[in-house]
Formats: sequence, structure tokens, C-alpha cells
Amino acid sequence: MTRFTVNNKPIEYKMDPDTPLLWALRDASNLTGTKYGCGTGECGACMVIVDGAARPACQMSIASLEGTFVTTIEGLAKDRGHPVQQALIAANVPQCGYCIPGVVMSAAVLLQGNRSPSEADIKGAIPNICRCGIYPRLVDAISHAASIARGETQAPGENGEGSPSPGFGNGA
Repeated sequence: MTRFTVNNKPIEYKMDPDTPLLWALRDASNLTGTKYGCGTGECGACMVIVDGAARPACQMSIASLEGTFVTTIEGLAKDRGHPVQQALIAANVPQCGYCIPGVVMSAAVLLQGNRSPSEADIKGAIPNICRCGIYPRLVDAISHAASIARGETQAPGENGEGSPSPGFGNGA
């Protein structure tokens, strides 16, 4: 049995200890916002936060996570209220939505440690692959998310304008 915390809830998985976290989350915990992409940890679709760091869930066994704290897209903000989620939706960044949960997790970790990231910081912190080509809008949206997080600009919907739409993918 493997024990760790997922989205602030203690979890005990009675699965093979070598099971990748991705499949434990999706199959045993029904947390399907974490997506399967390449299976090699290179595309970023399965990105989660483990003890404050963005990590690909497909590359970690549940045994290796004993005693850690894992946050999935579902645990980041129940109402899509995280500044990154708000900024991506406001800028119409999501297209198919498949990569967005992983992008959000990578960007959230960036903003935890750097409230004023440069374009180079953003590009370096977001390893995620997007087949739809969201990259031109992504840097601006993450910069806007940083300004929301710093309290310099309002999030969409806070001033009565343009509330976030819930229609972008599962968990984005």
C-alpha cells in the first residue's frame, strides 16, 4: 500500500507500487484532468505538482511518492479561479484543451516562485507541447496571470466583465 496526499486529501493506493501516478490518478481516483500524452514525460500533458515542483505523472511510480503532496488540476482551484486559469480563458488560449491542464500546472509552479517572470522565464518553465499552436498567446496570458497574482490587474469577472467560461476541457 502506498500513502501520500492528493489535493489535500490523504490517499492510500492498494495498487502495484510500480503503477505510474498518472494511472493511479485517472483509474483509481477518477481525477481525469491529468492527461496521457506521450508516456515518456516529454509532452507535459500529465503535469502535476509534487511538493511544489511540476513533474510528469507518467514518469513517477506511486511507490516513489510515499509521504509527498500531489496537486492535480482538479485540486489547483475548484472554480477555475487560479490566476493562470483565468488569464488563459480570458485570452482565449485553449483550443482543443488537451494540453491545457498540464500547461496550467507548469505555469502555476512558475508563478509560485517568480511573480514577475520574463518572456524567457515563461518559455523556459513551460515544457508542454501543444499541437494547436497556442504559444503566441501563451506568453502574454501567463504574463497577465502574473499581474493578476500580484494584484495589479483584476481577474476576468471581478469587475463585472467577461466571466470565465466553464467550457474548456475537463479540469482546465
